[in-house]
Amino acid sequence: MYGGGSVGLMGAVADGALEHKGEITGVITRQLVGKELAHRSVADMRVVETMHERKMIMAGMAEAFIALPGGFGTLDELFEILAWAQLRIHAKPVAVLDVDGFFDPLMHFLDRAGNAGFLRLPHREFIIVEADPSRLLDRLASSK
Repeated sequence: MYGGGSVGLMGAVADGALEHKGEITGVITRQLVGKELAHRSVADMRVVETMHERKMIMAGMAEAFIALPGGFGTLDELFEILAWAQLRIHAKPVAVLDVDGFFDPLMHFLDRAGNAGFLRLPHREFIIVEADPSRLLDRLASSK
């Protein structure tokens, strides 16, 4: 389950999964399909109208959430799913693949927010942080 794109890390992950005969479901907005960003090799591609609808479908189908290094879209999706966990809308594990310490500054910010009283520290602990993909998958499997 992923955002349906063909570019960047999103496209690379899909390419890798397809190369290894993985089953993939993509969820992408009609607007992004129109910009020719949908991955053409993903057989199960769900096209929706809005980003909110896209995130709701992905959240409903996912067993866990993994954020890879990225920009505004990645952070938007990560924080929305964390807020939903905080509100107990879901109880699925949430993780970041911390390649080369990419998420270190964000984790420090969240620790600071917790220490300042803006974030409850147990909610900060929702996030599994791991640099090694295999260990990350093992930790997700054991957290269910």
